Amino acid sequence: MFILEAMSLGKGLGLVGAALGAGIAAIGAGMGIGKIGSSSVESMARQPEHKGDIRGAMILTAAFVEGVALFSVVVCLLISFQ
Repeated sequence: MFILEAMSLGKGLGLVGAALGAGIAAIGAGMGIGKIGSSSVESMARQPEHKGDIRGAMILTAAFVEGVALFSVVVCLLISFQ
């Protein structure tokens, strides 16, 4: 009986850990994309002639950040279902 309760508690803690990990990944991605956006707008204001190059680099970097965040959320969800 005690072993089943311990397994149930462990599964519950695993779900809590997976939820916290997914939340931290989403918050980190939001902060990263915000920093990318603010830095790119600032650099476009300083050098408007390079606006196209800066915008392209910003979009590519934001896509990489979103990809990493999505991957980490998927890993957290996979861990929670085991």
